Amino acid sequence: MAARKPTGNFDLENSLSHLLRRAQQFAYDQFVQQMGSSAITPRQFIVLFAVDEEEGLSQTDLVNRTGIDRSTLADMISRMIKNGLLARKRTAEDARANSVRLTAAGRRALKSAMPKAIAAEKALLDVLPKTLQGDLLKGLTQLNTAIEGMKTEEVAPKKTVKRAPAKKKPVKKPAAKKAPATRRKKS
Repeated sequence: MAARKPTGNFDLENSLSHLLRRAQQFAYDQFVQQMGSSAITPRQFIVLFAVDEEEGLSQTDLVNRTGIDRSTLADMISRMIKNGLLARKRTAEDARANSVRLTAAGRRALKSAMPKAIAAEKALLDVLPKTLQGDLLKGLTQLNTAIEGMKTEEVAPKKTVKRAPAKKKPVKKPAAKKAPATRRKKS
């Protein structure tokens, strides 16, 4: 194996983003392996699960609940509707928003996928000693909570601070101009 070149302050083996991506890839592989021939992807499973937990969520609520970006989720929901897993309708509260619900086929797919998803989660955690599993979950939960808090702050409208009206300085009136004195002619 060739010697590594020094690259300044970046260290691939200790890069959080790189390590998270590799762990995510392993988690994805475990999910796919457990699902076997099922056509359900990890993200689709998460959407089915979130809708089952709280039927009638709007697509915006699902974005917030799942962490899947708006355009990806909209595309996923359209495909899941075509595949008969979900149905949507306009909400009564907002004619622009759609609420999403599971179809009978969606319920069956979720029920079938649940034990496999649990097995994939277990396989992922079993890589670590039991003494570290809780710490990992706690740390990732804290990281996710902090990230969501940042997103909320970015989206929240900035409050304008109302200031008391400035006291008006008394306006000094310019001194009245005196009419030029008329000279009297000597006679």
